[in-house]
Amino acid sequence: FAAAKDGTAGVPNLQLHDLRTGKCLKSFIQKKMQNWCPCWADDESVCARNVNNEVHFFENNNFNTIANKLHLQKVSDFVLSPGAQPTKVAVYVPGSKGAPSFVRLYQYPNFGGPQSALANRSFFKADKVTMLWNKKATAVLVVASTEVDKSGASYYGEQTLHYVGASGESAVVQLPKNGPIYDVVWSPNSVEFCAVYGFMPAKATVFNLKCDPVFDFGTGPRNAAYYSPHGHILVLAGFGNLRGQMEVWDVKNYKLISKPLASDSTYFAWCPDGEHIVTATCAPRLRVGNGYKIWHYTGSVLHSCEVPPEQEMWQVLWQPFLDGVFPQRAVRYQAVPGELRGAEPAQAYRPPALRNKPATSSKLHEDEPPQNMKPQLGGSDKPLSKTALKNQRKHEAKKAAKQEAKADAHQDPAQVKPPQNAMQNTVPAMTTGDPEVDKKIKNLKKKLKAIEQLKEQAAAGKQLEKNQVEKIQKEAALLKELEDLELGV
Repeated sequence: FAAAKDGTAGVPNLQLHDLRTGKCLKSFIQKKMQNWCPCWADDESVCARNVNNEVHFFENNNFNTIANKLHLQKVSDFVLSPGAQPTKVAVYVPGSKGAPSFVRLYQYPNFGGPQSALANRSFFKADKVTMLWNKKATAVLVVASTEVDKSGASYYGEQTLHYVGASGESAVVQLPKNGPIYDVVWSPNSVEFCAVYGFMPAKATVFNLKCDPVFDFGTGPRNAAYYSPHGHILVLAGFGNLRGQMEVWDVKNYKLISKPLASDSTYFAWCPDGEHIVTATCAPRLRVGNGYKIWHYTGSVLHSCEVPPEQEMWQVLWQPFLDGVFPQRAVRYQAVPGELRGAEPAQAYRPPALRNKPATSSKLHEDEPPQNMKPQLGGSDKPLSKTALKNQRKHEAKKAAKQEAKADAHQDPAQVKPPQNAMQNTVPAMTTGDPEVDKKIKNLKKKLKAIEQLKEQAAAGKQLEKNQVEKIQKEAALLKELEDLELGV
């Protein structure tokens, strides 16, 4: 966009063309570089465009007449729903001067009056949002992002996930692990969605429409999720700055099918048949090693194509097909025969001095195992909410404490002598009258407690780091120092 010298608007910089005739149907002046693109409904009967404080709607590709307008002060983004008419629209208005941001859902063309919105969700902490409709247009997931994380925990800002239903209900999706939200994807059945989130190693969880967790895939090196076109298989993958590990899951039975490795992949797509996958290394993301691989979801590489070094490959696409052309097939666990072997995972570097010695685990984090969040048979029909789980744990802790107290009462008090550290933890905090000394005593007790935990870990067979072993060796000196302080020496 450029303005004329006299300050008036310049030449139109957005043109809409009819592809069959090549004729320019309409020219617009588009000033903003964000959210400039017009959007069409699936059947192309409705087209929408964001203009200042309004969303303009055109019908049947007649761009000379604005069929409807949705007026909202400072509206900055919108998304039309997929599927058949009537079209729904989700709009986002950023917050200002202490007012929250909000997302509203409308059904086209009912925009008049305060009661016309199907649903409304307001929230703070949002500089921008990503809105995702499910296939049946019954709900929207909103990923709200801030540019800066004020707590300083993340360089990439802060994200929250919200659910907004077309029938009016809305909720914030409680994610059990802190950190960025890497990916959120709807299942094609529109009744579940998968989120990949949390500081690395990232968690992945499937939620239902009540935002309750259904299955937790544990933690691992992943930052993306892809449902197959029929929704019966889910791939969790770590691309970009991760090494390309994929996990292929049967989401009906929540069983792992395969774990292929597609190193240096910049692109992933399911074939419309729900059986095959393409991974590719494309320019400009990576300009070396360009090429693509066709996989069967059981982990076999069926075809591989490498581009000559002097050439670049920019994109790979499956031939499109209408929904329903390919029937859903039963999930296989046995790998199909492939033309090629998958890439062998690179071995970690070991210095010469360690090469003939047994390998030790060098993981910074222990990965959490997958776990089913559905209630087991004989339990309640609904998974417990976060609050209910918290209350249940409190109740169990109280019960355990009561049982311990009863057991202690039956024992002879003379025989029961708790260890020194246990005494320090259970005896009420003594004060010496000197705040500085009290502070030192508190810090020493904290260090001794940490040492006790390290000793327990060592007893359980965990390999301790050098600095942790050194901490344990200082226990006697710390105990002596604590004793001196408490005696006022």
